[in-house]
Amino acid sequence: MSFKNKKTVLTMPKYKSRRDFINKNFGFFFILPWWIGFGIFKLYPFIASLMYSFHDYNLFRTATYVGFQNYISILEDKLTMKAFYQTFKYAFITVPLELTFALFIAYILNFKIKGVNFFRTAYYIPSILGGSVSIAVLWRFLFKTEGLINMIATKFGFEAFNWLGDPNGAFFVIVLLRIWQFGSPMVIFLAALKGVSADVYEAAAIDGAGKWRQFISITVPLITPVIFYNFVTQLCHKFQEFNGPFIITRGGPLRSTTLVSLLVYNNAFKNYEMGMASAIAWLLFLIIMTFTIIAFVSQKYWVYYSDEDGR
Repeated sequence: MSFKNKKTVLTMPKYKSRRDFINKNFGFFFILPWWIGFGIFKLYPFIASLMYSFHDYNLFRTATYVGFQNYISILEDKLTMKAFYQTFKYAFITVPLELTFALFIAYILNFKIKGVNFFRTAYYIPSILGGSVSIAVLWRFLFKTEGLINMIATKFGFEAFNWLGDPNGAFFVIVLLRIWQFGSPMVIFLAALKGVSADVYEAAAIDGAGKWRQFISITVPLITPVIFYNFVTQLCHKFQEFNGPFIITRGGPLRSTTLVSLLVYNNAFKNYEMGMASAIAWLLFLIIMTFTIIAFVSQKYWVYYSDEDGR
């Protein structure tokens, strides 16, 4: 039996009339507003910021092409590099802690206990409210020298601590705010845990495996795709953190909470150096993309899919 190679010829669709053209392509009119918004608010700023990153561009003077000078200045500026260091530190502290708490709480809420729906809602609410400006302002008042946290501490005989005036204390406050918002990954973990068959646990229990062994040897491997998803999404989000440092500490004290997103804001809207701000933003984009690629490449070593083709 022989097969002959057939060349595929692409032809433009033929329309009988203008009405026929409209009827067959009417769906595109419904997504046209999205395409317009994407082009104006996403694609154009994306391309324009790349162009600005190679210019000495101030909002009040004409842009001048400087090549890679903005990127060289970033690498030579100690304060800018400190912001990148603080961002790395912030991301790699908050992501593991947030995901650990989220998985732990999801594992507990997966049991059939009385009032479990109430507790699921209660743990998810901070994730909804935590990113808002009002919660960040409340967090700032909680950790003031005369705030509620110090009031409670003094009641138990501890001295009041200047949380927002100490570099380590201020950094701890913004980290704690982010860890407190573990509701979204928790809900995703909970959905993954419910997808694990109870028969697997029963078979492990018959073999003598305890709860801890079941969790390490069964639960974690089976939900590694969800762990991978939460890790990537949360890592990208943490590298772009803005609300907490901006509202609570304003980047201080001693620039200990000046993360890269806040640095971009300061350069763009305080110093009006849009070229430098664009260069910093693009450098952050490249860093996030690099870590994302590394995560996707490494998943074949620790993420287990039920379908072999998905590895």
